[in-house]
Amino acid sequence: MAVAEEQHFTRAAERLRVAQSGVSASVRALERELGAQLFVRTTRRVGLTGAGRALLGEARRTLACAAAAREAVAAVQGLLGGTLSVGTEQCMGTVDAAALLAAFHDRHPQVEIHLEQAGSGRLLEQIRRGELDVAFVVHDDVHEGVRLHRIAEEPLMLLCRADHPLAGLGGPVPPARLAGEVFVDLHPDWGARRAADSAFAEAGVTRKVALQVNDVYTLLDLVSRGLGAAVVPRPVTLKEQARGLSAVPLAGATSWKVGVAVPAAGRPGAAARALLDMINNGRDQSGR
Repeated sequence: MAVAEEQHFTRAAERLRVAQSGVSASVRALERELGAQLFVRTTRRVGLTGAGRALLGEARRTLACAAAAREAVAAVQGLLGGTLSVGTEQCMGTVDAAALLAAFHDRHPQVEIHLEQAGSGRLLEQIRRGELDVAFVVHDDVHEGVRLHRIAEEPLMLLCRADHPLAGLGGPVPPARLAGEVFVDLHPDWGARRAADSAFAEAGVTRKVALQVNDVYTLLDLVSRGLGAAVVPRPVTLKEQARGLSAVPLAGATSWKVGVAVPAAGRPGAAARALLDMINNGRDQSGR
């Protein structure tokens, strides 16, 4: 699985924390046992053969079953152990991943937690491939190989300096009115950027993103310095760093949807189910 997903023996070895020679020997032994070549090897990458693609799906199911077996034994003993791999975007606004994982760790100290921060596009792909157990993502409802549990939905806002011509506008501003604006935005893999792009595409408007950044706080700093306006979900406008900026609702049906993503295939592991239960219980108590 590691070699197939990394498409590289060295990267697979680094991920598994073993020597590359060991990975190569294991793959060769597996190929001899199955009587089939699993990979096409070139100097730059490693690709799957037809036999390799057929084995990959079964390998994932086999490892999932092995994990479920360990969890079944732990459940009989009243223990929750193993690992929990979680992904999240930065500054989700509606999800405090650090607080949630700290509470989870207090309840289940024997679970080893792994956290990865990335854009929603990458996180959804990792969920689909089974590399993450749970991910907090921005989504547009349907993603193949992923099951989504809705957490919140927020409107998109135009964020600009107080001296901007549209600052303090009474009603929502239509995307067509922003066709000539210069924008600051996040990289295309981020959920907020994807939502903003969808809103303008839906309105048939081409917008100019002159400055692309990889964190919300740099985006807010650039907007406050007058280098461009931004289209962001409402929680971003409530941050301390956005104080003094003007937020105007963006007209249109596109919104920023936050959800919990899990692999569509199979049942989540015990640790993932425990985390999902904490999320659902928290939503019930907060009414959201």
